[in-house]
Amino acid sequence: MLEDALEPFIADGLVAEVLYPIKSGKEATVYCCRAGPRLPTELVAAKVYKPRAFRTFRDDSVYREGRVILNARDRRAAARKTEFGGKVQSALWQNHEWDVIKLLHAAGADVPEPLAHSSGAMLLEFIGGAGGAAPVLKNVDLPTSEAEALFARLLDNVQLWLAYNVVHADLSPYNVLYHAGAVVVIDFPQACDPRFNSNAFRLLLRDIENLARYFSRFGVTCDAFDLADRYWAVWERP
Repeated sequence: MLEDALEPFIADGLVAEVLYPIKSGKEATVYCCRAGPRLPTELVAAKVYKPRAFRTFRDDSVYREGRVILNARDRRAAARKTEFGGKVQSALWQNHEWDVIKLLHAAGADVPEPLAHSSGAMLLEFIGGAGGAAPVLKNVDLPTSEAEALFARLLDNVQLWLAYNVVHADLSPYNVLYHAGAVVVIDFPQACDPRFNSNAFRLLLRDIENLARYFSRFGVTCDAFDLADRYWAVWERP
């Protein structure tokens, strides 16, 4: 499966070899790869999606609300939950994450640069250095002054995403990378569009609560509901 997913990148000169796995999550495994000759960097990250049958993140209906499958045959198969319908949903999930990261990176958000996309994987900027991948924020201890600055930066990102009609919907210290004093947010497959998803405010509030809970360890305090309510009010303004 890994070879099949990465073969288009290898053929295009974007990946030379897989070095080591960085992280295995609910939907995918991320690998550190040596970049191919067509990329001006030494390392890249390859996110390889797991076959639907082996995923643990199964109840995705709350996030999928509002996403449209245009092809009628594909839409019927997805509704009937056939084997082909499962493949349709998997492709929709993967393509959605790629589109969101492209949109947010172009908007200036703190997300990895998207490099390439195949049917089972995507290639992203590697966050880290020769010594290894950047740690997730969950595993980082911060002085209060730095914690305050990083929390403010993440909240700036949350507001920027919302301005582009994106709510991360699974934001936590487990999917924020910390590198060279900065944060980079990853894992957007479940991101939702607040224009079409009735769960969006609740998911936005949960994102902020997750961040607030982590940063409270370092003396940073906030009213998560007040922040979510204010951000939502700005977004709703015509």
